[in-house]
Amino acid sequence: MTKNEPNLKSHLQALEESHLKPEIRTSSEKLDMLLADDFFEYGSSGIVVYKKDCVGEGGVGIRDLSLYDFEIHPLSSDAVLTTYRVRDETRKKDTLRSSIWKHIDGRWKIFFHQGTVAKS
Repeated sequence: MTKNEPNLKSHLQALEESHLKPEIRTSSEKLDMLLADDFFEYGSSGIVVYKKDCVGEGGVGIRDLSLYDFEIHPLSSDAVLTTYRVRDETRKKDTLRSSIWKHIDGRWKIFFHQGTVAKS
């Protein structure tokens, strides 16, 4: 699936939504498949996180998260910026999110992610 495919937006949204599910967030194997080897994140906590920090014991934190206002912004034939908002019911706050997805070895993987706390 390339940036020109009509289903790219729904495909990337499904991948982003899967990343919010507890069964993905706690699985090193599933996170390894979603994250590019050189993945890094500027978290809403202010901490920089790398793939090695996510793929290991326990994965990443589990919270009650829902995604909305999803959009894609193609950057090249093999890179797409996604932007969206996440409602964190556990922490009772919203965040603005962005990810850069790269098409690597026949699949879309997250290369970069940023979360910023949104004003209420």
